[in-house]
Amino acid sequence: MAVGTTLDRQNSAIPDIETIATPTLDERGRQRFCSALRRYAIQDMPEVVHEDFESRVRPAAEAHGTVFDSARAIDAAMESRPSYQLYSALRYNAQEMCFLSVQDEVERALPEMIEVARDAAERNPAGGSLRLDPDLEIPRYVTALDVHLTPGCFHSEWIDDDVAQGAVVSLGARVFSASMNFRSWGGVARVISRWIKHKRPDFRPLRILDLGTSSGKNLIPYAETFPDAEIHGVDVGAPLLRWGHAVAEHLNVPIHFSQQNAENLDFPDQHFDLIVSSFFFHEISVKATRNVLKECRRLLRPGGLMVHQELPATNLVDPWEDYFWNWDTQHNNEPHYTAFRAQDPIALCAEAGFDADRSFAHILPDANTYPDRAAEFAWDEPGRPRHGKGGWYIFGSSLSE
Repeated sequence: MAVGTTLDRQNSAIPDIETIATPTLDERGRQRFCSALRRYAIQDMPEVVHEDFESRVRPAAEAHGTVFDSARAIDAAMESRPSYQLYSALRYNAQEMCFLSVQDEVERALPEMIEVARDAAERNPAGGSLRLDPDLEIPRYVTALDVHLTPGCFHSEWIDDDVAQGAVVSLGARVFSASMNFRSWGGVARVISRWIKHKRPDFRPLRILDLGTSSGKNLIPYAETFPDAEIHGVDVGAPLLRWGHAVAEHLNVPIHFSQQNAENLDFPDQHFDLIVSSFFFHEISVKATRNVLKECRRLLRPGGLMVHQELPATNLVDPWEDYFWNWDTQHNNEPHYTAFRAQDPIALCAEAGFDADRSFAHILPDANTYPDRAAEFAWDEPGRPRHGKGGWYIFGSSLSE
């Protein structure tokens, strides 16, 4: 499969499902406001809270013997502070509003989007596939809450062949990422792809698997980097997979989507050369994480590589950064967030059957600075960029030949 740029690979046989839902002028204005509010809440307001802590809270508390050696200690000191309460309220409401801001346009366009997704699934002109399992038991860590404050979460279906949640997740993410463009072309995967090519220039995966693939946007860069590979993405949410399959078929990228729980996949042993994920593990329980990593070990062939982009582990960050990340546990319907980050990623890999000496946990520079600045991203490097601000945290392992 020849994969070119975003523009030259499109397949006119399948319409672009992402452009069908069109906001009105008022709706676009609301979305821009939500984008700006969330950007302010998540980028600017934390600095205000940090300044309040450093200049007022810390000196007064330390004078009375308080030691701020953990996120829990900082949380106890900041919980009643007006700066934190304003920050938390803004961030919560902005997150919720971003997804709500696209619902009207999605509902208007839903019949047409369903037809496009049905056509893609019936004809598969790009050579991909969509395999759904209506009897799949959706795990409780998905059904119990609207994860990310996304109304309906990832899996809910309201009518036959529904793609509504795929649209809300995809278009809502465009709003809350403050990009306001139609697509974010797998920035995380671009970083990881470049890192793999630099570290293992002779690596030629024949099959690639993305866990918790959602709409598959992070598979596109892997298809570009490894054009001869067979690409697979799994998720429990059927609406996400219908949506992602239609997007991939329009782009003329053959991706094989299947509705499966990553804890128990139906692929044969040693089936994949590269297994990846993006922001997946912190949304499932620690027990499920252990099961998924064991599946990765079973599915990876000798010489294969496993790379998961995630949130940095607690033991790799300072107490303030730990405190910042843990906000989502209590307020963003991600109850497993803190428990996952408390795990040692190398120990998790070893427990799943990987060699600890072949396992890793790194911060990777953004694609435009790698590999030139790779050495500056060691954990003990002064001034190391924080995850999400110039760098991306990954962990994983590899198997010997």
